[in-house]
Amino acid sequence: MEATAMTANKGTRTTPGAATVRMTAARTMAAAETTRPTGTGAHVREHGSILADAEKRALVWMAARLPHWINADHLTALGLLAMVGVGASYWASRWNELALLGAVAGLALNWFGDSLDGTVARVRNHQRPRYGFYVDHVVDVTSMLLLCAGLALSPHMSPVAALLLLAAYLMVSAEAYLATHACGVFRVSLLKVGPTELRILLAVGTLRLLTNGSEVELFGSTWLLFDVGGVVAAAGLLGALAFSAIRNGLALYRAEPLPR
Repeated sequence: MEATAMTANKGTRTTPGAATVRMTAARTMAAAETTRPTGTGAHVREHGSILADAEKRALVWMAARLPHWINADHLTALGLLAMVGVGASYWASRWNELALLGAVAGLALNWFGDSLDGTVARVRNHQRPRYGFYVDHVVDVTSMLLLCAGLALSPHMSPVAALLLLAAYLMVSAEAYLATHACGVFRVSLLKVGPTELRILLAVGTLRLLTNGSEVELFGSTWLLFDVGGVVAAAGLLGALAFSAIRNGLALYRAEPLPR
């Protein structure tokens, strides 16, 4: 999730025209993406997923045209409420499979709110770095809890697989936040996969549940599709955790060698 949120300035102010916002958006975004101060100094934000470039252009385009009364806090709240709907939709699919369509729609709304909030703040030059970073990631872990709870309560994923996925996500998140503090780098994606790509995979899998059911044949046995996907995702997250921990640990060791 984009790490920023802000509220509208209070009091009298002049609202810039849409043309002015569009003219300055690219310059503001370029400066804001490079460094952003945190409580311990500036950190670099790295986002190299498959869709990152196209997504960034689309988000800047939307942010420049968004009504000015809608600010980043509104979008952050929309993203969280959308994930409440996603979890509830998976749970409701226990009684009506068409509720899965609500989960797909909720994932789209979550992308809109979660991805656009930071872009809006940067385009308008209204960043509040520490507040934004903190709120954004509290919302992120809460959203993942809501998602996994909904999946665990659905007939499409076992509670054990959902708990494993949640635990792996929380471990990776903790390492990422520690790396941001210690190394000054916040990585949004790994191996060209970021939050947007994961949302798309989850939405495609959800639509597959509607068309082909919850079960798949694998290694001569029948499994829940989302159990297989959840275990694979958890394994990938734990592999990413190991890779990142080793990389960051070695970098810090070289930066702070033992005295001779």
